[in-house]
Amino acid sequence: MANPFARARYLLAAHTPRQLPADGGAEVAFAGRSNAGKSSALNALCQQNALARVSKTPGRTQQLVYFELPPHEGKYLVDLPGYGYAKVPLELRAHWQAFIDEWFATRGAVRGLVVVMDIRHPLKEYDLQMLGYAARRGLPAHALLTKADKLSRGAAGNAVQAVRKQLSAQFADSVGVQAFSAESKAGVDELRAVVAGWLELAG
Repeated sequence: MANPFARARYLLAAHTPRQLPADGGAEVAFAGRSNAGKSSALNALCQQNALARVSKTPGRTQQLVYFELPPHEGKYLVDLPGYGYAKVPLELRAHWQAFIDEWFATRGAVRGLVVVMDIRHPLKEYDLQMLGYAARRGLPAHALLTKADKLSRGAAGNAVQAVRKQLSAQFADSVGVQAFSAESKAGVDELRAVVAGWLELAG
């Protein structure tokens, strides 16, 4: 099957709500703490090397970055700011907190949320905060446990089960969980199927 994300391209970066596209399409958001591998996951999803910037400096995503998905008009991937432990001034952090609060509370186009976590350090405070946003809106969410190539297959499987158990207790069964590696491409097809399903992309 053709990859419906292969033609993804940068559309805009929004620092304030008025810079957002019209709220009439369908969007899937990607969130993750700095260094969790969010940019690499987006690049692997779209089979592109530099769609999302991969940086050695944590916290480079400082705006809501929109990628459009031609030929699917009005369908977007949204890269949320990864301010997990970025060196961001408190004032800017407060701005992002308010912006993302409003975005999740009022944005009608959002169809789902992928929370990217390092499989070796999952479910930090930021991750749970992001999943809480989705839960309050009744949106499906997906925990993407990246860097699975750093663990043995057995250890990765155990990590997935542990995360699934904790999230099931906290959020019922509204959060999917999978292991993923941008390096080996393990789990890319599963992620692609989840996001394409939320966006109703035929391929």
